[in-house]
Amino acid sequence: MTVSTESFDGLFSIRDFIRWGATRFNEAGLFFGHGSDNALDESQHLAFQSLQLPWDLPESYLDCRLTDNERQRLAALIEQRVSTRKPLAYLVNQAWFCGMPFYVDERVLVPRSPIAELILEEFQPWLGNHVDVTRVMDLCTGSGCIGIAAAHAFPEAMVDLLDISTDALEVATINIDQHELWGRVQATPSDMFEALDVLPETPRYQLILSNPPYVDSEDMSDMPEEFGHEPELGLVAGADGLDFAREILSRAADFLDQDGLLVLEVGNSHWAMRDEYPEVPFIWPDFEQGGHGVMLLSAEDCRQYQPLFKSKLNSR
Repeated sequence: MTVSTESFDGLFSIRDFIRWGATRFNEAGLFFGHGSDNALDESQHLAFQSLQLPWDLPESYLDCRLTDNERQRLAALIEQRVSTRKPLAYLVNQAWFCGMPFYVDERVLVPRSPIAELILEEFQPWLGNHVDVTRVMDLCTGSGCIGIAAAHAFPEAMVDLLDISTDALEVATINIDQHELWGRVQATPSDMFEALDVLPETPRYQLILSNPPYVDSEDMSDMPEEFGHEPELGLVAGADGLDFAREILSRAADFLDQDGLLVLEVGNSHWAMRDEYPEVPFIWPDFEQGGHGVMLLSAEDCRQYQPLFKSKLNSR
């Protein structure tokens, strides 16, 4: 996309373009929710990622003059963000998760799960310091960001990335390569737990992590235009948003180690989950960095309530 130089005439520094980008984004009434929550941060992210600058860039560098090619590139990205309503991560093919860069495109959702905060804390205190994490499952993996971040947090663990979408697994494989985790992280096509059911021996995991589709039909119809660029397969989960969560709850006990932990994100559908399973002692952590709707359940409780979970699933 080429932008007329008249539109950014008089803009020369990084700071100039960050300010101008924020103004254009506010004028256009863009939605922010794929890595930032306001126009100024969005514009700064666009400038820094496009120019391949570090997040801790000294402020004095913001007044550096850009080359003509850099000015044209930044202006084009700003106008693309406005005209297409594509999330910024798709325009620059990069999103940050757990402080690490991940390749993304429109085959996967933009990484934004609050599970990142739990990974950085190594799931303490809920997992327990005595648990030796040797195997992790990232179910409905998408870009692979959750499982790959967990592989960094637990350097001795093998990590299985499972997803029904072969397109998503291609992106996850790019990220496995980018993070040089060959041999320890593998991407496997699987409709939920299907690929594990055919193995000669049932694998056991200390952690099952999942950010499955959880958008209910009402929320889906009200979502901003930006979400229309994300794969619908990764968002939609039935009338109450729990179609995938029910199946995960009903099967998690089959694959969790004795002292394992299930970590399941259901977003705004957490109210539906509380209503459906009032007797289950779900843990709902508070997040200092924002976010909500992530549930934790011990392997022991997964086993205890598995008959209930299966009954609820079969009654649908």
